Amino acid sequence: MSKRLFIISGEPSGDLHGANLVKELKAQDPNIDIACWGGDKMKSQGATVLKHIDELAFMGFVEVLANIFTIIKNFRLCQIHIKSFNPDAVVLIDYPGFNLRMAEHIYKMGIPSHYYISPQIWAWKESRAKKIKAFVKRVFVILPFEQEFYNKHGINAEYVGHPLLDEIEQFDFDKSAFCVKHQLDANKPIIAILPGSRKQEISKILPLINGLPSAFVDYQIVVSKVSWLREELYHSLLNQGVAIVEGDTYKLIKNAEAAVITSGTATLETAIIGTPEVVVYKANALSVWLARILVKVKYISLVNLILDRMSITELIQSDANTTALITELRSILLGGDKREQILNDYVELNAKLGAGGASKIVASQLLKSLNQ
Repeated sequence: MSKRLFIISGEPSGDLHGANLVKELKAQDPNIDIACWGGDKMKSQGATVLKHIDELAFMGFVEVLANIFTIIKNFRLCQIHIKSFNPDAVVLIDYPGFNLRMAEHIYKMGIPSHYYISPQIWAWKESRAKKIKAFVKRVFVILPFEQEFYNKHGINAEYVGHPLLDEIEQFDFDKSAFCVKHQLDANKPIIAILPGSRKQEISKILPLINGLPSAFVDYQIVVSKVSWLREELYHSLLNQGVAIVEGDTYKLIKNAEAAVITSGTATLETAIIGTPEVVVYKANALSVWLARILVKVKYISLVNLILDRMSITELIQSDANTTALITELRSILLGGDKREQILNDYVELNAKLGAGGASKIVASQLLKSLNQ
């Protein structure tokens, strides 16, 4: 009888890592039946998507409160889906506010759960370790310092490497083909803009970009668009002279001389690809105020967190303005004094991340557990 696995992700990065995990699971056991809360990437690898991530992503304290009734409704629906599917195990991918609560209910159903892309409780809410220890069978961690942290709390955690290493390695980054596909000038250098995947992020970041075309007349300013948001949203926030590219995010980053990135997984993706970057973060003022009180980390980007120093510049809230952004971009473009320092730091970062193969390792461990 084929094994059944239920996966819960709630964000684009979770869909990406979930898709690579599904791919490896199917490769190692073609008969495995996988249902999920996920997105198009997981669906493309053969998982049955019962709830799409574009209905799930809420960012920040205030935004969560504003959508609390929707979140509660989703929580109950997820329980129904799990009971109906009756899996042999559940894999929780990131999305901690939702998944940690769900872990307790899954445990009470008598179903083992495994956490992949573990909650960053080392940043805040360290007390959540008690819940993970009580309700989660195993944790697969992707940052080099996380295994020691979790083990300190008596949690069965294994460092598997970062899955982005495998994802990025797959791509053909030919610039000519990329520019032809998206009607860009192959002879003109690119500044890439990754404004995030949520409306609230995009609405705060994109207006900062409108001053860049006149400041960098020899460059193309290219914004990465996510597929599930309407193009009209981007056009309403941007002036002329800014190009929009949907999909092909990694190719955009690779073929850019510099990138402007919102905080999140994209900061690490950009570093692994090797493009100098500036991190820009703007959110609801109350959410940021609360985060500064509650969050214990020194930096908002994964690059700086892993290196444990300020390698790439972080422009946050009022510091995230067009003037500051222009200054920082000039310092990391060709000829800028900070460019070489960042590129050297990326070499150190990749060494810390180690070899690839995270998805393959996790898939193998999960199947071994299912067959015991």
